Amino acid sequence: MNAMTRPFLPRGPLVVDVAGTVMTSAEEARLLHPLVGGVILFARNFETRKQLVALTKRIHDLRSPALLIAVDHEGGRVQRFRTDGFTTLPSMRSLGLEWLKDPMRAMRMATDVGYVLGAELRACGVDLSFTPVLDLDFGVSSVIGDRAFDGDPRVVAMLARALSQGLAQAGMGACGKHFPGHGAVAADSHHAIPRDSRSLKKILEHDAAPYQWLGDQVIPSVMPAHVIYTKVDPMPAGFSSKWIKQILREKLSYDGVVFSDDLTMEGASVAGDILARARAALNAGCDMALVCNRPDLADDLLSRLQWKSTRRSLERIERLMPKSMAPDWKSLQKQLAYVAALKSVQALHERA
Repeated sequence: MNAMTRPFLPRGPLVVDVAGTVMTSAEEARLLHPLVGGVILFARNFETRKQLVALTKRIHDLRSPALLIAVDHEGGRVQRFRTDGFTTLPSMRSLGLEWLKDPMRAMRMATDVGYVLGAELRACGVDLSFTPVLDLDFGVSSVIGDRAFDGDPRVVAMLARALSQGLAQAGMGACGKHFPGHGAVAADSHHAIPRDSRSLKKILEHDAAPYQWLGDQVIPSVMPAHVIYTKVDPMPAGFSSKWIKQILREKLSYDGVVFSDDLTMEGASVAGDILARARAALNAGCDMALVCNRPDLADDLLSRLQWKSTRRSLERIERLMPKSMAPDWKSLQKQLAYVAALKSVQALHERA
C-alpha cells in the first residue's frame, strides 16, 4: 500500500495488539478501525529482526498518519526482544546499584542503556517503549522489584532523566510508569486489585515526586497504575479524574500523553466490562487506552465505544511520534555512538 492509497484516519484512542509474527486480514481490518491509534507488540510477535521489520512496516503502511507502535522493553525481566542481535539489557536496579558507587558514572550508563534500547527498537520500526519505571522500591512489590531504580525518588528521577536522554538521542520518547506509584503495594494489578492506604501528601512527597521533577519535556508520556489509593479516590488512578486531571495535569502541570494500563488486567475490573473500563479511562483523562491479549474484547469495544479524541490529545500523541527516520540495523552497527554505548551496556550487564 503506497502513500497515495493509504486511508487518512486520525489516530484513535485505543492501542490493540496482533497475535503472531504476521498480520491476518482480520487484524489488518481491526487496525483500520477509526478508534485504533496504536499497536503494542509482545514477545510472540518476534521471530527474527527481518520479520519484525516487515511487521512494523506493514503496520505503519496501513494508514496515514501511521499508527504508533509500542512495546514493553525495559531491560531485565521485561524485555520482549532478546535474540537475533538485540542486546540483553540490564535491570534498572543494576543502575541504582551503580549509583551507590558512583552517581555520575551511573547516569552515563543510564544514558547508554536508553540509547541502545531506543536505537535497536527504532531500527526495527518500533516507535515507543513503555519505559522507564518510576516506581519506588519499598521492598514489598514483587511485580516491581528490580524493575525499579531505587527507593529514593531523587535517585529514580536522576537515573530516569539520564535514561530518557538516551532514548531521545535515539529519536524515541519515554513513558513513565506507573503513576503515582505501584511500589508500596504487594498485590500485582495483573491478577488482583491493589489498594494503597497512604495519604495523598505522603504519595506526592515520595512516589509522585519524579513526575513533578521531570515533567513532560523529559517524560513525554505517562501510564497510571491500576492501584486504588483509598484515601484519595475509590477508583484506580487510571480511572480517576482526580489523579489524572486534577493532580497530574493541573497540580503537576503535566501535558504529555497519558496511556491507560492494559484494560484487561484484573486491577481494571472494578470499572465493569470492557466498554465501562474504556469509558472510565478516557473520561478520567487518558489520551490512549490499551486492550491487550484479548482480541474478542478489543472487537467488542470497537463495536460499541463512541469516542472522538480531542485536538489536544491528538497533538500530544503526534508529539510522541518519532520525528526523523531511524538508521537500519546494518547502518546502526557502524555508528560510533552506538558502538560506544553498547560496550558500556555490556559491561554493566556483566557486573549485574
